[in-house]
Amino acid sequence: MGYVLSREGLDQVLQGLGTEYRLYAPVLKMGEGRFADTDVVRYDFVTSLDQIELSKKSDYAFKELLTPLSETLFFFTEGEVKVADKDVRDVIVLLRACDLHAVKRLDQMYLANGTEKDWFYQRIRDHVRFALIGCPSSFENCFCASMGTNVAPEGWVFSLEEADGGYRCAVADGTLAGLFAEHADAEADVEPAHVVENDTKVRVPENVPTAIYKHQMWDEYTVRCLKCGRCTIACPTCTCYTMQDVFYTDNGRVGERRRVAASCMIDGYTDVAGGGQYRRTGGERMRFKVLHKVHDFRARFGYDMCVGCGRCDDICPEYISFAACVNKLADAVDALGKEVDGDE
Repeated sequence: MGYVLSREGLDQVLQGLGTEYRLYAPVLKMGEGRFADTDVVRYDFVTSLDQIELSKKSDYAFKELLTPLSETLFFFTEGEVKVADKDVRDVIVLLRACDLHAVKRLDQMYLANGTEKDWFYQRIRDHVRFALIGCPSSFENCFCASMGTNVAPEGWVFSLEEADGGYRCAVADGTLAGLFAEHADAEADVEPAHVVENDTKVRVPENVPTAIYKHQMWDEYTVRCLKCGRCTIACPTCTCYTMQDVFYTDNGRVGERRRVAASCMIDGYTDVAGGGQYRRTGGERMRFKVLHKVHDFRARFGYDMCVGCGRCDDICPEYISFAACVNKLADAVDALGKEVDGDE
């Protein structure tokens, strides 16, 4: 079921949804970019259509709602532990197809990666629903078609996209149809737009031999990579975190435990007891990240972790292209395969 709405009509729909849900959407933040006098598109809570940015790709993903940068899990005293209170009002998140695929990856890691579900993630996830922003054309650096994430999976309640001076919305949740019908100009058959082809194309190798771990291709990133971690913070599927205990008293018996976002690309993440540190160089860290995105995760769950949103390429201060790195990986795997065939 679909509807054609004017700007005023869609705004009334969003305000109607706002009586039951909080709305979380990409917002253009003027002058809040990484450099002076630059803008950034990032997610925030909104109350009207005027606040939502639909024409630009968000620089950062939606994931801070599901996996906050810093989250207090519980408080403790000498004789008691109390789980931290959480605002668990229902939320509708507006996102694109690639990010909806990213939700599947987050759910896989937190809810289906072992015998136990992550209770703190589940507590938030149970109250989150998703609306799909149609993508009629590709953005710069996107390679979602190569990763098979250009068409949205099931799980969205409605879609929206700008068209002919108005908006076209498909409604998948019948409980919302009445609200859309009330403010629509007309009913219509609406199929959410999706990217058919990207300018950036990626070839993911099917099998990666262990010899790739010592390949010289990683040396380039030891020289170029600053190990700043921007790529992983912007990525919708990176979920690394560390735990911090904050003590209120000198004896360390009263305080709180926090889960804080971390990154395999940043110093300190692989530090171990005795002063040991794994993956010291930028090349070693890039190797770990890339192989996890397009090999290790698939080996465990059957599909790739990367969704091809291209945010890592957009945000890198050294202009390192993750897409180009994956293509170099594929070429290196091919070359190693030929060497093996030649030896035989």
